[in-house]
Amino acid sequence: MAPLSKAGAALAALREELAGEVFAPEDPGYDEARTVFNAMIDRRPAVIARCADEIDVVRSVRFARDLDLKIAVRGGGHSVAGMALNDGGLVIDLRRMHAVTVHPGSMSVRVEGGATMSHLDRATEPYALATTGGRASTTGVGGFVLGGGSGWLERAFGLAVDNLLGVELVTAEGRPVRATAEENPELFWALHGGGGNFGVATALTLRLHELPAFAIALLLYLPEHGPEVARTYREIIENGHPEAGGGILYLTGPPEEFVPEHLVGELTCGALLTYAGTEDDMRKVAQPLLALPHEAEVVGAMPYADVQCMIDDPPGLRNYWSAEYLTGLPDDLVDVFCRRARTMPVPTGTQHVLFPMGGAVADGPAEYPVPYRGSPWAVHPFGIWESPADDERGVRWVRDVRADVRPWRTGAVYLNFIGDEGADRVEAGLGAGNARRLAAVKTEYDPDNVFRFNHNIRPV
Repeated sequence: MAPLSKAGAALAALREELAGEVFAPEDPGYDEARTVFNAMIDRRPAVIARCADEIDVVRSVRFARDLDLKIAVRGGGHSVAGMALNDGGLVIDLRRMHAVTVHPGSMSVRVEGGATMSHLDRATEPYALATTGGRASTTGVGGFVLGGGSGWLERAFGLAVDNLLGVELVTAEGRPVRATAEENPELFWALHGGGGNFGVATALTLRLHELPAFAIALLLYLPEHGPEVARTYREIIENGHPEAGGGILYLTGPPEEFVPEHLVGELTCGALLTYAGTEDDMRKVAQPLLALPHEAEVVGAMPYADVQCMIDDPPGLRNYWSAEYLTGLPDDLVDVFCRRARTMPVPTGTQHVLFPMGGAVADGPAEYPVPYRGSPWAVHPFGIWESPADDERGVRWVRDVRADVRPWRTGAVYLNFIGDEGADRVEAGLGAGNARRLAAVKTEYDPDNVFRFNHNIRPV
């Protein structure tokens, strides 16, 4: 840490130089600036630099290096482990940098590093174009994509990294670089799942796909019908239909207009079938689910950008999540999954989810550090609750789900779905065979491990 006199002079200079805002603990707006999605995270950075452009990012990185400050990078602030914040260091806050520029002629889009899924989806919607995005509209595009990127469209269009065309990055030296298949190709490879380990992503360019129609079937069932619902959904997915996505989820019945009163606040089994196509085609695929006795339904065409907002959780709740990727979905595992739902904390926002993989995910490039690509299914215990008094049971339930499915797990994991679960889980999320290669890239671009508030790859 630099002497206080030097730190004070450097902070004053940063305030003067930045086009964006600078927040220190004594400043109005500081507490708002350090609030992230997960209310379990309470950290106090020494400085928050809310950058307006790439030059601001360069200045902020150099400011931190000059004062030997730790650096965290904030995009959407959705990391369940609170990786967008640190204690006593610098936070580079990208939220002002959210411009999205669509290039329909080249079927691509340039997205600034602070943009959320909503910024991206609303910008591409008028062109009937889309790319794989996260399942919540407030998720940051940068962290989502660089971590791999799993979403409703992945079975049709691949993981987000399969659609990554370029990244504009500020390195640990405060040097802007560009990574594409032709320019800095080894860095470009590492950014396909290696996360924020190599610098601050100030912009990403993504491939777009035609999406003239989108439809969903959201059905709610009594929880005792869960095993039959899950098996029926499994057959739909495993019979093909890469346009179909969604998942099976147990949840607390929400107080929505379409939910009957006897399900509100009670454990409910849901099936969500998303479909990258027309309502008529979706209904044909969803017919086996529609034929099962259900209590509520929302079925029809819906803009993809609206679906992206459909299961948004409000900020300010307490979160703990994890995931396991599975070798398959045999009947025994279906039964184990459904039985664990009976112990789920209810009523809370907690969700007990099975996601289908396969399709374009499985067919995508094998060389990238996303080792879960070949898993056909994933279980994602998504714990959300309001009171600190529920922390122990919420965390325990998530860990119990992981323990339940251990006999069927592949060992690989999508790092954006988990918090800080140790170095072994980071390696499981990158692939053991990729670890040495990623560490070499880390050593070239961040030899001092400046960017370590992430699922960290240590330099050699």
